[in-house]
Amino acid sequence: MFTLMELVQPQSLEEAYEILMKRKNNIVIGGSAFLRMGEKRIGTGIDLSNLNLNLIEETSDYIKIGAMTTLRDLEVSPILNKYFNGVIGNCVKDIIGVQFRNVVTVGASVFSKYGFSDLIVALLSLDTEVELYKGGRVKLEEFLNQKYEKDILVKVHIKKNNSKSIYKCMRNSRSDYPILNLAISKDDNNFKICVGARPQRATIAKEASEFISNNILNEENILKASEIACEELVFGSNMRASKEYRKAICKSLVKSALMEVSSC
Repeated sequence: MFTLMELVQPQSLEEAYEILMKRKNNIVIGGSAFLRMGEKRIGTGIDLSNLNLNLIEETSDYIKIGAMTTLRDLEVSPILNKYFNGVIGNCVKDIIGVQFRNVVTVGASVFSKYGFSDLIVALLSLDTEVELYKGGRVKLEEFLNQKYEKDILVKVHIKKNNSKSIYKCMRNSRSDYPILNLAISKDDNNFKICVGARPQRATIAKEASEFISNNILNEENILKASEIACEELVFGSNMRASKEYRKAICKSLVKSALMEVSSC
């Protein structure tokens, strides 16, 4: 259980950022679902609830998701369910239970770059940018590869296009973290294969994505792409699965997802 010395609810992003930078152990908190699973001493917890960041908005070019939006909001959003084969709602709908999903926020999940995150791998398969208060808008892939710097994630922006995406995962039990998760998107003939919970954070299997995008989509090439993905990605072992098991699961899930997304 974490220890929180003080909780504040700023009235502006500038105020929130100033408080964040005052002390090393000041942090922005979301629903605190994952904080409760560890031990951490927090000086000042910064709650963004008063900043109107619980939102899902559609513009002509983008879908904007505020940092305080919950996973449950994503799951039931009629806007998100219209696009991308409903992959955003699909990737979160089986995470533990409704009460849990009513607490976990988008900002906390994405900014923390959790390796096990089902949401991050789905967002990565799309044309997604994150908006940081000081860092501005950057591609999600670039953000995931950056070194940690104190900042506030304000919104996530998903570009509206013709992408269809499929999400897959393997878990030891329904309420457990995934052993492996992935999302594969198709925009015309361009595929993007994204794999997470390796157990490292989600990444794009670029060689496999390029191969399947530039070759005829048939069973032989789908199998070849799944083999390429397994060889180019790095897998690790932890209490949930060995790296060898993750590699085998990756091959199976990539093959299944490619076959499914190709028919969308």
